[in-house]
Amino acid sequence: MPKYRLLHRICAVIGSALLAMTALLLGSGTAQAALPTPIAASTARSYLSGMAATPESHASTYDRSLFPTWITISGTCDTREYVIKRDGTSVVTDSSCKATSGHWSSPYDGVTTTSASTFDIDHLVPLSEAWDSGAWSWTTAQRQAFANDVTRPQLLAVSASSNRSKGDRDPAEWLPQASYQCTYARAWVQVKHYYGLSVDSTEKSALSSLLSGC
Repeated sequence: MPKYRLLHRICAVIGSALLAMTALLLGSGTAQAALPTPIAASTARSYLSGMAATPESHASTYDRSLFPTWITISGTCDTREYVIKRDGTSVVTDSSCKATSGHWSSPYDGVTTTSASTFDIDHLVPLSEAWDSGAWSWTTAQRQAFANDVTRPQLLAVSASSNRSKGDRDPAEWLPQASYQCTYARAWVQVKHYYGLSVDSTEKSALSSLLSGC
């Protein structure tokens, strides 16, 4: 191989590596994790069709303290700090992992902020919904894993107002802005399927309707 071609190939490889590293770096000099991408709509429809409509139960015994949050996820970052850093852009954090600057946009309602403290971390499938759908039979360790899951699309940085509007309601009772509903339904089914949680009849009907248009 001519020397100039070899040199060109080496430079191209080095350049690609540098671009990849740059894309991963935050202002604080730490790598930013990628936001989990929900399963495809076709997969979600397949999963949902195999989920029997089951009435919820054990609602009267729900206690949020049974789902321990937040835990240390990476380095000095707890779950909230990890998601805040992951879901923002141009995020800079201090030595304790607290975001000192950045930009965030709430997928639920389009609200934006440059102050991380004004955003909540939402459990896409609410903790009480999980409890009523089967988590009542889990161990505390299993519930902790669910409440701090940053691998599935279960945790999102959203505006405080949208988080409070949603509360513990399922997709038959509450939905985010129209542009995010497909993603929301796909993520909801993915999380419930992964954890073996049930769906009730109205919830399944709402999800089926949403996914049919995705």
